[in-house]
Amino acid sequence: MKIDVSSIVEGYSQGYFLMSDDDGLDWYSSRQRTLIPLDDRFRYPKSLQRVLNQERFSVAIDRDFKSVCEGCADRDTTWISEDLMQIYFALHQAGWAHSFETWQGDRLAGGILGIAIKGAFIGESMFYRLTDGSKVAMVKLVEHLRHRKYVVFDAQLQNPHLERFGSQVISAAEYQRLLKQAMMQDCFFA
Repeated sequence: MKIDVSSIVEGYSQGYFLMSDDDGLDWYSSRQRTLIPLDDRFRYPKSLQRVLNQERFSVAIDRDFKSVCEGCADRDTTWISEDLMQIYFALHQAGWAHSFETWQGDRLAGGILGIAIKGAFIGESMFYRLTDGSKVAMVKLVEHLRHRKYVVFDAQLQNPHLERFGSQVISAAEYQRLLKQAMMQDCFFA
């Protein structure tokens, strides 16, 4: 499979995202988009604050990108096919795809897989191996994106887990407006 990284980055920068299904790999968009707020609307359960205070997890970027991809794909129903995994590896090699990870000692606790383009971080998936591993990754990733002056943290599709963090569903038109603003920023993820 020949991977044209620049075309893939262009697709994501225009608001599309890749997913696999029974018919193969294709580009998708939606009438609504879910964002993780990077302002004071971001929230998390109080019980998670205790976990954060205990500092049980350390954070790393791209320490084990491959394992994060595999962890995200390891579920009963997944949109991350082998072809999409190869695309993520190619994007990672080119500096576009990243893993934001939590570790407990030398054990990967959880992580978030995403694509960073200018001022937008497009979260593709997340997983955990240890309780609270992905939740701590989410909080620390938001802190990281704020520090790096990102405009958009795109979570693509809403789910109950993301709602606990204050995720916001916006229209496609509003998303395009914010994405355009994000594409004018020069943020560096790692």
